[in-house]
Amino acid sequence: MLNLNFHPFPILESERLVLRKMILTDAPQLFELRSAEKTMRFIDKEKIASVHVAQTMIQNMDAQMHQNLAITWGISLPRSPYIIGTIGFWRIEAEHHRAEIGYMLHPDFWNKGYITEALHLVIDYGFSIMKLHSIEARINPQNLASRRVLEKQGFQQEGFFKENYYFNGNFLDTAVFSLLQSSRVSVKDTAMNK
Repeated sequence: MLNLNFHPFPILESERLVLRKMILTDAPQLFELRSAEKTMRFIDKEKIASVHVAQTMIQNMDAQMHQNLAITWGISLPRSPYIIGTIGFWRIEAEHHRAEIGYMLHPDFWNKGYITEALHLVIDYGFSIMKLHSIEARINPQNLASRRVLEKQGFQQEGFFKENYYFNGNFLDTAVFSLLQSSRVSVKDTAMNK
């Protein structure tokens, strides 16, 4: 059984990104992210309706983090007060040392390698600090960009559920990807030996 503790909140940094705790003043950017057609195209959830709803989402994320049930980072650029995306672990199954990862990025920042960089930081945190054994990602199979990002990190497709998800009057498919901690080590070693 995992013994999770997200206190103090872990700030993760790379050369180009800062992954930090989201605060109520991030609500306008979260609203923009979660209400834009382009961003929500493959998320298969309702767009949020207001900044107030975004504030409630941030409060719920904070409550889940305080209970060690989930953790969500706001993705920002160094020295910027604004978030450009979110990434985090949810559906944490402590007894199985497993968690699901999810992420989204504002379209103005697509195709710059930011999600790949953020994923690398969060995956490393999940395996080295949280002591996860495996990380799962569920995506809309039409989201080819997300598939490529996951595969770059060593995720492999483990399953495909046909019409298992009902949204907006349609039954949708789900592709399930997974990354084992032991596979992550071999992916890093392979990359270092090239």
